[in-house]
Amino acid sequence: MSGDAAYLEHPISEDTLQLLFEASNCSNLEKSLEILIQNAKTDSGRSELASKKILPAVLNIVHSLTHASHHRCHNDILSLCFKLLRNLCAGEAANQGSFLEQNGVAVVCSVLRSEAGSSGPDHGLVRWGLQVLANVSLAGKLHQHAIWEELYPVGFVSLARLGTKETCDPLCMVIFTCCDGNPEWFKKLSSDDGWLVMAEIVRTASSASLGEDWLKLLLSRICLEESQLPGLFSKLQFVDVPKGEVTESKDSQFSFEQAFLLRILSEVLNEQLRDVTVSKEVALFVFGIFKKSIGVLEHAMRGKSGLPSGFAGVDVLGYSITLLRDICAQDGMRSNKEDASDVVDVLLSYGIIELLLFLLGALEPPAIIRKGLKQFENQNGTSCSSKPCPYKGFRRDIVALIGNCVYRRKHAQDEIRHRNGILLLLQQCVTDDDNPFLREWGIWSVRNLLEGNDENKKVVAELEIQGSADVPEITALGLRVEVDQKTRRAKLVNVP
Repeated sequence: MSGDAAYLEHPISEDTLQLLFEASNCSNLEKSLEILIQNAKTDSGRSELASKKILPAVLNIVHSLTHASHHRCHNDILSLCFKLLRNLCAGEAANQGSFLEQNGVAVVCSVLRSEAGSSGPDHGLVRWGLQVLANVSLAGKLHQHAIWEELYPVGFVSLARLGTKETCDPLCMVIFTCCDGNPEWFKKLSSDDGWLVMAEIVRTASSASLGEDWLKLLLSRICLEESQLPGLFSKLQFVDVPKGEVTESKDSQFSFEQAFLLRILSEVLNEQLRDVTVSKEVALFVFGIFKKSIGVLEHAMRGKSGLPSGFAGVDVLGYSITLLRDICAQDGMRSNKEDASDVVDVLLSYGIIELLLFLLGALEPPAIIRKGLKQFENQNGTSCSSKPCPYKGFRRDIVALIGNCVYRRKHAQDEIRHRNGILLLLQQCVTDDDNPFLREWGIWSVRNLLEGNDENKKVVAELEIQGSADVPEITALGLRVEVDQKTRRAKLVNVP
């Protein structure tokens, strides 16, 4: 018997070893596997190894090791076997077919379940095993069904709970590929059993971060295209907080997992404005989150960074705004403009303009205007209290959302005028260290506010100057600060 297999209770057969040794021209098991891993990196190499029936031999080794007593070399050899299986199944139909015929899904899943249930799992081994399944899943429905039946939902949950980036990335690929070939399974992921899987994945990703886009694809499909954001968002409300562990604050309404979910969806929508369709139901749900999150402004300090800020409530507030901004930006980008307009009009009917103007008006002025206002206060002995931006870019995001809401919508433009919001928006056309690109978004919003609206243009033309505080930085822009004598709030107007 070969020395490589002598320690096994269920030794690897001499025929299996001989097959590998001949294919690799090497008589040591580990070195033989390493050589074959390299050979299987090319199409021709995979094809040649398929003709030599290498894949069944490797599965035989995996099966033998899983039924042997523990040995320190086991995982080293298993890892090499998984790497070889992964390479063999990378687009090679003969090997993918052989993997299914030889019950490879059950063999590999047995190892994965064992590792996931152990006190010290080998994360590298799990990653390579999942990569094997990922390559096999690309072969078609039969292969996807075999994987799904073995792992959904308990296996997926246990693997997600490993809590590492290296295992979560390939796990997301396996799940997405299986569901993409069988769309009805996306609905299973939106059931009670499925939420357990997705909640664990999001929790892992929020703490470990991910390096690939498979989670984005999953969440985009489930939360946006399938309109299942409400279900997953609610499942992430302080899920399984250990007893005695302190959350962000007793008054916090949102978990870090919820903030992370919105962050990923915001990134997805911003990257795929023309491709992802957001339903009215999801848009209204995000608006509801936004309204609920406004409470964080009551005690918010001036943010020292952009998003993510490190505070769950602030991040939920910010990402709900950026999601709404991009939802409203989709108008005019799709072939069916009526659907896009309907989503924005629904938001308008629920009072989004009124709320945004209120928030913008309650904020302290931009830094460049605060400087002039401070000068005025010192001269006149008055003061004005207002709220700071909870993160860098908060004001800019509100202005951008307003600008997208009023784009080619006269009734929205008119509402801004009726609510005396024109001057407030004009005040946003300045540079601001706390709000990168505020000036650009301010100009965009004012342009949209005035386009095709003679009444709004007339209001701007009739604005009267009533006395101002001089600030060189503003004067250089052809603007100046004025302070309303009644409200004590700053204005920004053009120098005539």
